[in-house]
Amino acid sequence: MFKVDKEKCIGCGLCVKDCFVSDIKLKDGKAEIRNVTCIKCGHCVAICPKDAVSTDEYNMNEVKEYDEKSFNLDSENLLNFIKFRRTVRHFKNKDVENEKLLKIIEAGRFTQTASNAQNVSYVVVKDQIDELRTLTLESLKDLGEVILQTSTTPPLYKRYAKRWISMYNENISNPEGKDDLFFKAPAVILVISEHPVNAALASKNMELMTVALGLGTLFSGFLVRAAQDNSKIKDFLGLKENQQVVTCMVIGYPDVKYFRTVPRKDAEILWK
Repeated sequence: MFKVDKEKCIGCGLCVKDCFVSDIKLKDGKAEIRNVTCIKCGHCVAICPKDAVSTDEYNMNEVKEYDEKSFNLDSENLLNFIKFRRTVRHFKNKDVENEKLLKIIEAGRFTQTASNAQNVSYVVVKDQIDELRTLTLESLKDLGEVILQTSTTPPLYKRYAKRWISMYNENISNPEGKDDLFFKAPAVILVISEHPVNAALASKNMELMTVALGLGTLFSGFLVRAAQDNSKIKDFLGLKENQQVVTCMVIGYPDVKYFRTVPRKDAEILWK
């Protein structure tokens, strides 16, 4: 429940104005939260100039006071940071500290979600990464065989199908050999939700934090495809019936160095 400290409240009405679901009103010159239509977004906590709003549902110790030095980012530096990030497929034989993985997840946890559902969860795989690799390659191999038996399959999908079967066979013949799935990375974070957009938004913030921590990441679409309708993988990950793997972040210390950004297509923009 969200509540207002009437001793601190000055009745400025800022929380009333900023409450999207109109759950706050002024009564006798003080803000009053009804907690009827409230979606627990916390805008009232953030906007109050007197720190008069709190909740007993979340940890208020997480709330940080704004100061320009700690919170502001230079726009050009941020844009360069985004442009310079690369998908990494070469990783050092070095463990990723759990503290860093938790910080990456923290970046996802504070990403906006539709209706403030906060319905994104995470599965971190380190110790059982070989088992996850095996389950994934088995699923891809089975899918690849079905694709190759379908005469109407587009050529691109057939190339993927042949690659998946080859990856599976290579893993069976030499489990310690080439790894075109996780690329020998030591950790995987799977971003889980029944709402793909929420998980995708969280994943992007997580990627930026990953790079800021000196780590590299690859979004593995192969695992996401393998997990679709695969009960073995879902059971391994402990997924609920309505949950799905939206992204798979392969994470490790990069064993490659880049020196510049790269070009991209011009943005297709329609101004109206």
